Amino acid sequence: MANTVFIATSLDGFIADKDDGIDWLHSMPNPTNSDMGFALYMSNIDAIIMGRNTFELVLSIDVDWPYIKPVFVLSHSLKTVPTELKEKVFLINGAPEDVLKIIHEKGFKNLYIDGGVTIQNFLKEDLIDSMIITTIPILLGQGIPLFSELKAPLKFSCIKSEHIIQGVVQSHFVRNRNG
Repeated sequence: MANTVFIATSLDGFIADKDDGIDWLHSMPNPTNSDMGFALYMSNIDAIIMGRNTFELVLSIDVDWPYIKPVFVLSHSLKTVPTELKEKVFLINGAPEDVLKIIHEKGFKNLYIDGGVTIQNFLKEDLIDSMIITTIPILLGQGIPLFSELKAPLKFSCIKSEHIIQGVVQSHFVRNRNG
């Protein structure tokens, strides 16, 4: 079982700008339309846990539903999902450990954790096993940070870091639980 993160940040660690926008993610030329390893990553996960804000952001983008894996949306306020997503998206709420227990009991073991607050909450409970962070060389100055306060420091080991395209760097980290 593994809980993983695959996300892009600005150089200063933001995942969205001050207006909750993500247009800056496309500020670097990508002439080959590289998915930066996302398809390969998705082939190794069983389901996605995402926060309500991320879910609503995905819904606001003018594309077909992009996920073929089940998506569990953490929300206390949402009561339904769009009709066309009823077999693809499931609402769930509770503390991260409780949510994981429910999802694991459904047979989903390798999980993609997505969304700023969701990632932060899972990190606070030391429930993230690895992170793939793609850094876009732009300073936003303010916005939604990837990281927030923790109960204690969490050590990760960088197992791989590579230049992807035009100054974009992707680093792979695994949780170092051995001290």
